[in-house]
Amino acid sequence: MQPLTNIALIVTAVASFAKHVQATSTANGTMGNTMSVQWGSCEPFGYPNTTLSCGLFEVPLDYHDRSAGHGRISVIKANATGDRQGTFFFNPGGPGGSGLASLVEGDFYATLLDFTGGNYDVVSWDPRGVGTFSIPGEVYCFGSLEEYNTFFNGTIEPKGIEMYGNFTDESDLRNLYAQADTMEQKYTEVGKMCAEHSEGKHLQYLATAATVRDMVALADALEGPGKPINYYGVSYGTFLGAWFVNMFPEARLSTRVGKVILDGVLDAIAFSKEELAIGWNKPVLHDADRLYEAFITGCALAGPQGCAITTEGQTPLELHASFQAILKTAHDAAVRDPTVPITSGTLRRDLLYPNMYSPSLWMAISNETMPAIFEEVAQEAQGLANATNARRADKELRSLFKRAENETQSYTTNAVLCADSVDSTGTLNMTDLFTHVVETSRDVSHMFGAIWPFQPYYCNYWPTRSVERYTGPFNKTLANPILVFGNTYDPITPYSGAKALADALGKSAGLVRMNGFGHSTLSSPSACVQGIVDAYIANGTVPQGEDTVCEVDDSFKIWPGITTRMILGT
Repeated sequence: MQPLTNIALIVTAVASFAKHVQATSTANGTMGNTMSVQWGSCEPFGYPNTTLSCGLFEVPLDYHDRSAGHGRISVIKANATGDRQGTFFFNPGGPGGSGLASLVEGDFYATLLDFTGGNYDVVSWDPRGVGTFSIPGEVYCFGSLEEYNTFFNGTIEPKGIEMYGNFTDESDLRNLYAQADTMEQKYTEVGKMCAEHSEGKHLQYLATAATVRDMVALADALEGPGKPINYYGVSYGTFLGAWFVNMFPEARLSTRVGKVILDGVLDAIAFSKEELAIGWNKPVLHDADRLYEAFITGCALAGPQGCAITTEGQTPLELHASFQAILKTAHDAAVRDPTVPITSGTLRRDLLYPNMYSPSLWMAISNETMPAIFEEVAQEAQGLANATNARRADKELRSLFKRAENETQSYTTNAVLCADSVDSTGTLNMTDLFTHVVETSRDVSHMFGAIWPFQPYYCNYWPTRSVERYTGPFNKTLANPILVFGNTYDPITPYSGAKALADALGKSAGLVRMNGFGHSTLSSPSACVQGIVDAYIANGTVPQGEDTVCEVDDSFKIWPGITTRMILGT
């Protein structure tokens, strides 16, 4: 909870803001502002960083119906360090990612200033549904975390799906499908609870199209109406970017596009055609197992001196067998006693999968976190796990996954994804979703196909869709070419998404593949990637063709002496 003095400062800022910022409508549904954001300290927003500036920005809830009322977004800015040439807007992903937090944490704003050459202000924002001060605010459907846990107690929601292999055990299938009716009822109830909660009236205004228009309105306020917009989007931020470059203006030549970099591309084209409830997992998890294979390969190459979870001379296949044995132990313990905190479902969902995003974390995870958790699994198997260790292990897994559970479970990500989804046909039920999960586990990702919950699974039960959704085309001719990056192996945005968007845009996009592991090129350093970005920002040039490949720097060691190139070559 924010201190009362901070709340008072925000109230004062809002009042001042409302007096000074005026909105006027324009022909294409954007908002022009006669004055800019009233910048001030970030301390009232919870970020006591004197280098950065923060403010509030008023937006219409519906750009095509001003009678719907107004909302606001929180904005943060890092000033250019060199000769200022404009603004680069940044979205860190999600949906539901905080722009304010992303710039502050680890002084990432400094990385972005360097990345963009130092001649641009870097501006980000908490989109609708994100953070303490945005209106619409964070989407909560339960009054407390305790209420959430009680509601889903005894279901697969808290600890995931319990299975071994890829549903090779018929009893795992029976246990899963036995929950279909219960989960159908629960998800239906949650949809109603979300609609009835404090932000329920705003759910139709929480979506990507509105966030695109908010960014354009903010750019108009900061740089002047109609100016080209520079933008850097990562992960879901590329989805936002793909919509942006094709939405403005609604004409053949998109003149609002300045220098745009999309990194780790979520396939907006594919997701415009199919319900996300069944159209999400198979595409996004396409390369997820390759990341797991890279992890165990690198660990085996490092040996026990560098990676504590392997043994001397152990091959990657043998280490994989050890992992499967641990998963089987956790699975069997949970089947015997459903109250154990660590299950095969939580190991896959909370420990393994999120850490596939960042190879820079693999050494710490394998040397510090995994040995402790694997020891707890062994204790569970022997019936020796005690309450203190159980709580510690459960807390450690939750902190790894970084779920928004400070007060209760956030549903902002669900709200945005489902608002953007194509309309539900009304024919899907929970049994269909379970079948989709089983198929994904068997056909796409043995390790991660059965992760539960995934936010798009709610979309069949979500109470509303957005008042505006962009469904294409995605092949507009742009005033300036954009730069599109994808990794060879990415656990959530496979390279195919980057290629699909670049192919659709043709000469309006340059495509680059970083030959490495992890989510987006931010996952590993590459002088080649930075060189391409530098040239693009300096003079707007992009690589031509589909064969531009950048290697990860050999100076980047995932484990002592182990490089990306070594793992790729094994």
